[in-house]
Amino acid sequence: MKSVAMPVVRFIERIWIIVALVILWWFASADSTSVFFPPLSRLVDTFLRDMSNGRIPEAAVFSLGNLFFGLLIAIAVGVGLGILIGENERLNKIVDPIIHFARSVPQAAIVPLIVGAFGLGAGPKIYSIALATVWPILLNTIDGVRGVDPSIRRVSRSFGIPAVLHFRRVVLPAAMPQIAAGIRVALPIGVTVMVVSELFAAKMGLGFYILNGASTFRLAETWTGAILVGIIGYVLALLFMAIERWTLAWYFKSGAK
Repeated sequence: MKSVAMPVVRFIERIWIIVALVILWWFASADSTSVFFPPLSRLVDTFLRDMSNGRIPEAAVFSLGNLFFGLLIAIAVGVGLGILIGENERLNKIVDPIIHFARSVPQAAIVPLIVGAFGLGAGPKIYSIALATVWPILLNTIDGVRGVDPSIRRVSRSFGIPAVLHFRRVVLPAAMPQIAAGIRVALPIGVTVMVVSELFAAKMGLGFYILNGASTFRLAETWTGAILVGIIGYVLALLFMAIERWTLAWYFKSGAK
């Protein structure tokens, strides 16, 4: 009985303040007549209306598809280059200033350039998300690879393990906690750039939904879209943490978190 009650208690501890804030917002905004700050009840009505007519599901599918493929590219590039750079000390010293310069450039400022260069459609949005999210994944992969215990490397070499097998069975598993941390950091960055990329020359997506509401002075839609993006970001973070705990169960059970 106690084992069943504990998850419930933890769940309540996690959400009680959110529920309290929503209730407070509902009653505090109930009498609002401001165009810029509509009551929460109107936002709920707007959400239900645009869910039923398909506007929000269509926008969400488009945006989340861009986010998925953008992150997929960033993970492939970040992990691949991270292993290569992390394993080669000389290469790491050469590219380190370039990486830190590139990651310091505001990624949102590059989005209009990418959209202007590649045009409309999903492609430029995916490229923007990939470019913005690759840096934390790359840097964490490099740190994870460089942090592999030297004694493990020596044992691998002494047994003559082939390079591909060494990377796949020794380096990559040891670096996975750091790689996962990089993806966790990249996820909210990707959600932000997902929306920003749809504010420029877009005809679909949650960012377009938000911008269209603001430009036509339907601010309830703008608020609804912004809040929905926040909820999606939070849910994605929870899902990723659950996947992380499952795939890296050995790491968390070791107490090394």
